[in-house]
Amino acid sequence: MLAPHACDPGQSRGRRFPEQESAFRSCFQRDRDRIIHSSAFRRLMNKTQVFVVHEGDSFRTRLTHSIEVAQVARTISGALGLNVELTEAVALAHDLGHTPFGHTGEDALAALMAPYGGFDHNAQAIRIVTRLERHYAEFDGLNLTWEALEGIAKHNGPVTGPLPYALAEYDALHDLELATHASAEAQVAALADDIAYNNHDLHDGLRAGLFTEDEIASLPIVGDCFAEVDRLWPGLDWKRRRHEALRRVFGVMVGDVIDRSRDILQQAAPQDAAAVRNLGRPVIRFSDALWSDLRDIRAFLFRRMYRAPSVMAVRAEVTKVVEDLFPLFLADPSLLPEKWREDVKAAADETALARIVADYIAGMTDRFAMHEHQRLVAGLS
Repeated sequence: MLAPHACDPGQSRGRRFPEQESAFRSCFQRDRDRIIHSSAFRRLMNKTQVFVVHEGDSFRTRLTHSIEVAQVARTISGALGLNVELTEAVALAHDLGHTPFGHTGEDALAALMAPYGGFDHNAQAIRIVTRLERHYAEFDGLNLTWEALEGIAKHNGPVTGPLPYALAEYDALHDLELATHASAEAQVAALADDIAYNNHDLHDGLRAGLFTEDEIASLPIVGDCFAEVDRLWPGLDWKRRRHEALRRVFGVMVGDVIDRSRDILQQAAPQDAAAVRNLGRPVIRFSDALWSDLRDIRAFLFRRMYRAPSVMAVRAEVTKVVEDLFPLFLADPSLLPEKWREDVKAAADETALARIVADYIAGMTDRFAMHEHQRLVAGLS
């Protein structure tokens, strides 16, 4: 049974291009399935989360991160009586717009695109699902429901101020009501993202040897979880001990979001999904105490992982890959693959061309970007 404030597929605002409904799948199930079958989703397999793909096969990639986010989001959504399929669709799509090399690649591309309207991975995700995926006979993109598009665009909160061009372009055609909060389902996806990366980045940082179990045992939440495992299973081998402790960290964060959000929803008593959007504040939240603990964990990860010397060295290396490829393709678009030529011909000016080049580079996997850099740049030096 869905809560009154959940998004009901029977009341969806529909798709930009009307389609016949499925006889056995809801509209949000179809959204989820289209995202899973998209080319952009498959490419996440070889895109950086924190560690570049060639650094090891056991680290998270954007694909495994997105799957973990979707799993957490389904759990929270189901516990709160929300629409699980819509939540999962937003969770699976939330990182489709990421460049190769994760946030490092995004920072580099955003700087290069500053004269041409900027670059933002959330906005790029909208561009992908509404324009760049070209598989269907009747439309470009995936023709997702309004609710899925809204969730992708503003799962992190209302979008105000100057809009990234990729978002402004679509919003002018199909109003996503960017100034309001998103549905509760999309808000769940956003916090599931926080839960997933805070947990798995601890795990990946340990695997990479950037810090030890003893060092993270001083962190809030984490220390208590290790202590509980040691009490239950003294002398447990290190690998099982690590897993048992970190899965408990996961559980603490998920339970906190469910408990706090349930309280907020009971107090606010929104009567429908529109009331959630217009409440003026998020309804899916961590408790203040846990949010404070997460700030400490994030500060540790920032200092010991995201800015670790070994990570920074790779960041400098891959930044140069993006910085070299972008002006090369902009100066000579004939280097782009054949399927991009029609778009290049239709480009009215340098800004339009730059956006095509950004689309191409943003869609690259880590391996392909490094291969193209070796072929087109390093091979000429």
